[in-house]
Amino acid sequence: MSRNKGGRSRNGTRGQHGSERGAGSQAGQQSPKGGRRQQHQASARDTALHVLTEVEQEGAYSNLLLNSALQKSGLTGSEAGLATELVYGTISRRNTIDYYLEQFVAKGMVKLQPWVRNLLRLSFYQIFYLDRIPPHAAVNEAVNIAKRKGHQGISGMVNGVLRNVLRRKEELKLPEDLPPVRRIALEHSHPEWLVSRWIEQYGEDTAAAICKANNESPPVSVRVNRARISRDELMHKMEEQGLKVAASGVSPDGIIVKSGGNMALTDWYREGLLSIQDESSMLVAEAVDPETGMRVLDCCAAPGGKTCHMAERMEGGGEVIANDIHPHKVKLIEDQAARLQLGNVQALSGDALELDTRFAPESFDRILLDAPCSGLGVIRRKPDLKWTKTAEDIKEITKIQRDLLDRASVLLKPGGVLVYSTCTIEPSENVEMVKQFLARHPEFEPAPELPEWQRFSREAGREDGETGKTGGTIGLQILPQHYHSDGFYIVRLTKRVNA
Repeated sequence: MSRNKGGRSRNGTRGQHGSERGAGSQAGQQSPKGGRRQQHQASARDTALHVLTEVEQEGAYSNLLLNSALQKSGLTGSEAGLATELVYGTISRRNTIDYYLEQFVAKGMVKLQPWVRNLLRLSFYQIFYLDRIPPHAAVNEAVNIAKRKGHQGISGMVNGVLRNVLRRKEELKLPEDLPPVRRIALEHSHPEWLVSRWIEQYGEDTAAAICKANNESPPVSVRVNRARISRDELMHKMEEQGLKVAASGVSPDGIIVKSGGNMALTDWYREGLLSIQDESSMLVAEAVDPETGMRVLDCCAAPGGKTCHMAERMEGGGEVIANDIHPHKVKLIEDQAARLQLGNVQALSGDALELDTRFAPESFDRILLDAPCSGLGVIRRKPDLKWTKTAEDIKEITKIQRDLLDRASVLLKPGGVLVYSTCTIEPSENVEMVKQFLARHPEFEPAPELPEWQRFSREAGREDGETGKTGGTIGLQILPQHYHSDGFYIVRLTKRVNA
């Protein structure tokens, strides 16, 4: 149940454009009576409270807002780590926290002001889930914040609720007779509709394992730029600088960084020797298997991680055309290519549904469609997703995926390979989407399985039935518990030569 304080490392998922909202500093804030309060430097808890409240009230993305808030607050080191842990941990465990707090809040959590509700949540998270923070310190800090932001009545209520939680902490257990959906939803803090869906799709045990893995702090993983340096050589350089690293067991281009801080601030990153990327995501370029001299299309490319990985594997030869619908994101792709010293990337902006009007039919050797999706494979990095996504969202996105596949397929040469990938674990967006595509397009068939992907044949979930198979019409479905990496779906399709 308990976990250490160390801040979560979610490198590679925070947005590069932070929110314009403030970081929650209390400096110069008006008091209830109209006077000005003494300036107060925002602490880790102040910053976390601001982010949590904005996420709830404004629908802000926690990763974008937290990134901006940390920059504006000036928090660094352990304090920045604590703020990060409090934001992601509180969001991850939200419905379980609310379930327990309801027993202590007389008028109910829903009737509290949003900032008060979130102050109780982040304080309960510290008391119930973190080992390294003295419980009484968490209570005292919460009371001090309540005094600054509210009035004596609020601070008294916060003090009373949290001290009651401390007294009864050992009694706080879930009932043993809960039905499976309710039990998993509360034990691992997920919405019941999603738990029910995963039980139906994967079975009770696997659904519980998915939910448990979604609450883990993701490790820091980086991708070596193989066009510039080998993985072994880069790992050696890292170890010489005192970092603890390990070779990824998922991707031959991946390195797990067990200690070493923010990789985006290192010389290796600035010099283009590495990129920050999840291990599962690294498999997409491997699936495309581009060769020097090929013409490759990346349909939905921003921010450019997979684009550049393909270009690296082509050793600077050939051409990778990277398209994204958002014009301002084209610069992100160009910046990544420049940092990695890749001259074979051409970035452009346009609707991927209209690429077949910009390029001649059958003009690409390889096509990657890393499709927009529900994102249910990356909940551990973006815990907001599980509380904001709906079944209707999944239904809507499948319409777009279907159209994108149909339009992109026209551009592939006979004998070429089309890779379809998503960062979700939803079958309707993955294996079912591909089965329907093959039924509509008899000129396509599953591409031969990559020999090196035999490493996934047992570990990627044969116990999950068809979803664990590799090759064929099924592709590779990685669930978050398989390798403690992102949930991802990847399939390789080829156009028949004599269709």
